[in-house]
Amino acid sequence: MKAVFLDRGTFLDEVDLPAPNGVTDYVVYEDTEQNYQLIIERCKDADIIFSNKVKLNADIISALPDLKLIQLTATGMNNVDAEACKAHNVELYNVAGYAVKSVPEHTFMLMLAALRAGVYYHDKVTDGSWEQAGSFCLMDVPLIDLEDKTLGIIGVGTIGKSVTEIAKAFGMKVLWAEHQGKEPRNDDYTDFDTVLQTSDVISLHCPLTEQTQHLINQETLAKMSKKPLIVNVARGGVVDSKALADAVKNNQIMGYATDVFEQEPTTKDDPLLQLADHPRVIFSPHNAWGSQAAQEKLWKILSEQVSDFIAKQ
Repeated sequence: MKAVFLDRGTFLDEVDLPAPNGVTDYVVYEDTEQNYQLIIERCKDADIIFSNKVKLNADIISALPDLKLIQLTATGMNNVDAEACKAHNVELYNVAGYAVKSVPEHTFMLMLAALRAGVYYHDKVTDGSWEQAGSFCLMDVPLIDLEDKTLGIIGVGTIGKSVTEIAKAFGMKVLWAEHQGKEPRNDDYTDFDTVLQTSDVISLHCPLTEQTQHLINQETLAKMSKKPLIVNVARGGVVDSKALADAVKNNQIMGYATDVFEQEPTTKDDPLLQLADHPRVIFSPHNAWGSQAAQEKLWKILSEQVSDFIAKQ
C-alpha cells in the first residue's frame, strides 16, 4: 500500500519515522500547505494518509477514491471530517497514550516558571537589570511555592491523573472538577464552580468540544475569587483569549501559562501576546506533547496500528 505523510516537519529531525510494515510505497513531505489542489495532487493515489495538522475536509476525502485510511499523528481528531470518512468507507485512526509523561512534565514546567517568574528573572539577568540593582539577589516579584496550594484540574483523563500524582508529590491539594453544571459523580470529584472559587492554580486538560469551547470565559473567570494561575495544555479554544487577557491585565487572575492558542501558529493580533512581558505569563508553541521519547512512542503505536490495518485488508 502507498502511504503519504503530509507534514513530517511536525516531528523532531532526530526521531526516526520509518514506514510501517506493509507500506510498500512511502512518500514523505516536510510540510503541506492548506491548499485543496496541492493536497489532492500529493494524495491522489494514496491508500493511507499520515497527517498531524493538515485539515482533511469532506471535499478532499471525496476526491480521493483510493483512500482507505487516514492515520493522524496526534490524539485530537478535529482536523478531519469524521462523517465524510464514514460516508466514503475511510477508516480514521488517531494515536493516544504517547504523551503521558511529556505533557504532565510540561505542565509543571509552565506552572513553576509562572509562579516563580522564571522568564522575567532570566531577562533581568541577561538585560543588565540585576547588575544595575547592585544587590546580591534580585526579588521584586514574589516567588510562590507549590506546597499547600490547591490545584484544580479540569479534565481528569490519563494526563490529568498523572498531573495529580506530581502535584501531590509537591505537597499540593488537588481537586478534580466535575463537568460544568453537573453534580459530582462521586467523592473524588468537586463541583465545577467550587473548583473555580477555591483553586490557587487551575490546570486545563479537557478536550475541545462544543461543551468546552470558551469554557474559561468572562463569566467563569469572575468566579475565581482566589485569583489563580491558569495553565492550559488542553486546546486554545477552551479559553476565550480576549477575556483571559483582560483578566490578567485587570489583576483578576494571577497569570496564564499556556502551550496552546485559539489560532496556531499565533498572529500578532492575538490578545494573549499583549501579556508577553507579564512576570507570570509564559508561552510555549504547542509542543508539550513532543518530548523525544513521546514522539518515538507515538510512532511505535502508529506503526503497529497501520500494520494491523494493512494485514486485515
